[in-house]
Order: sequence, then C-alpha cells, then structure tokens
Amino acid sequence: MIVTLTANPSVDRTVTLTEPLRRGQVHRAAQVTSQPGGKGVNVARVAAAGGAPVLAVLPGTDNDPVVSGLRSAGIDFRAVAVSGGPRMNLTIAETDGTTTKINEPGPPLTAQELTELAALLVELAAGADWIVLSGSLPPEVPVDWYGQLVTELRTHTAGSADGRRTRVAVDTSDAPLLALFGETAGTAPDLVKPNSDELAQLTGLDAADLENPTAAATAAAALVERGVGAVLATLGAAGAVLVTASGAWFVAAPPIAARSTVGAGDSALAGYLLAELAGLAPADRLRTAVAYGSAATALPGTELPGPADILLDAVTAHPLPVQPPIPT
Repeated sequence: MIVTLTANPSVDRTVTLTEPLRRGQVHRAAQVTSQPGGKGVNVARVAAAGGAPVLAVLPGTDNDPVVSGLRSAGIDFRAVAVSGGPRMNLTIAETDGTTTKINEPGPPLTAQELTELAALLVELAAGADWIVLSGSLPPEVPVDWYGQLVTELRTHTAGSADGRRTRVAVDTSDAPLLALFGETAGTAPDLVKPNSDELAQLTGLDAADLENPTAAATAAAALVERGVGAVLATLGAAGAVLVTASGAWFVAAPPIAARSTVGAGDSALAGYLLAELAGLAPADRLRTAVAYGSAATALPGTELPGPADILLDAVTAHPLPVQPPIPT
C-alpha cells in the first residue's frame, strides 16, 4: 500500500484561456475546473488509477472540498480534524501549454494537529510499503518537520516481525528540502524526487547546468552518498535521471504536445512507485516514471493520467557514467 501525506492540501482550480495570457487585460475562460489537490493528493490519485492500494492522509474537515473531492473520487483517506479550510491554488492554462500558478499559503497547523498527523502516519506505516511526504508545509510548521517524520517512521518500523520496513519518499522544495539534508538531519529517506531547481538548491549548482543528464546524475549521486536510497530527478522536457547505489540511468521525454505541466512531477513519482511495487528493475521504474510524467503534461489543466494514457514503449532507459563513482 502507498500512504501519502499532504500537509498543505488545496482546491486546484484551473482556468483555461482561449488566447495567450496578457497582463492587465480582460480574458474569457474556455473552461474552469476544480479538483482536490496538493502534491500528495495528486500522487494518491494517480497511484489509485494505476491499481495500487492507496490511502491519502491530510488535515481537513468532513465537509471541506478536498475531503469531499477525495470521497467522490473513491480515494481512501484519513483526515485529521483542523480548524482552517484548505487553500485555493489557481492555475491559468494557455493554449500552447504554458501554465501560470498562483498558490495560496494555506492555514497554519497547530502543534497538536502535527502530533496527530505524525501519530496517524506511524499507525499506518505497519501496513504500508511506501509513505510519501509530499508538497509544501503550511505556515508556522517547523521547516524540519519532514526530517523529523522520516526519523520517527524509521524508528517505529525498524525490526518488524516479518522483516519488512516501510520506505519513505519525500518530494518537497525550498527550506523543508534543505532541512532534510541539514547538519542536524537524522536518517535520509529511501527516495527523493527533486526537479532541476530543487537539485540545484541541494547541491549549490546552477539549475540550467543540471538539465544535462550526466551533470544531474553526478549531483544526485552526492545525495546517494549521503544515505538516500534513490534519487529520481525530473528534468522537465529533458526527461529524468535515476541514481541509486548500484547505478544511474537517463530517460529522455518522448515527443508530445504539451498542454499543462501541472501534476507532472507528482505523476512521475506515482509511476515510479507503481513500477517499484510491481517489482520492476530500476531502469524500468525510471521509464515508467517518465511515461507517467509525460502523459500528465499532455493532458489539459489539472487532469492526471491513468494507465490508458501511458506510452511506455515510447521511452528508453540509458545507463549513465557518474563522477565521482557511486559507492556499491
């Protein structure tokens, strides 16, 4: 089972324009849609559509639009009651695939609410293959909270009777991402999924340079050397690289007509987890991740892909040399 945490859920509202966006001008919308959102919610929706058992964890109330949307979509969830409602994220989609996002900060979470979310994750970890900590943190939440959760989950799932251990994936950015690898950080996660900008934040390199697959793989290898099990680095239109202790691979993005980049990274992460649960080799996990991410980019607005949208035969994995050498 895949358990996702969305600490800062949202209602994702997409306005599709009939013409290019022009600042200061009046536009008419061709279409307006709303979906339950937040990165963890997106991962859960894609993984559920791919046939995996999924449980979405989030702060929310019984009648808020994110919880209602998950219920309507048939996504299993557990919500920790909070006083505030979800934020609204606005996406403006143009006809050429350009998307402009305006994300609200979201309501703060209290110390008690954070404690309840952490306790729920620990409870669910006993039956989970993966726990995914995904997205931004709400205001006033300590920036190292994801790192605290990784350590706590590892402590409570180590040494289980059946010898299995729940693995933890993290997909975040900015201060929470940097705190995950700070001097006081505890255990590294089993998987991180940075894009080129986030990989640059972690390594101090230039994001434009990291669109080169070999450079991105070398930067990701430094994270593996620091204890991360695997780094899935998505490079936008260039494709993605995967680095583990046993090797590095690159998959170029297939040629598609881009309609929206919303949810592409979340879809790639879900595709990787679906392939991992299916027992596929690392190179094929990367192929599946790129196929899912590309399929999301070919869909309009906040639509997310299902198995029928995936063109796995259109992507090929290539091994990459990495310097310095990856430890084995």
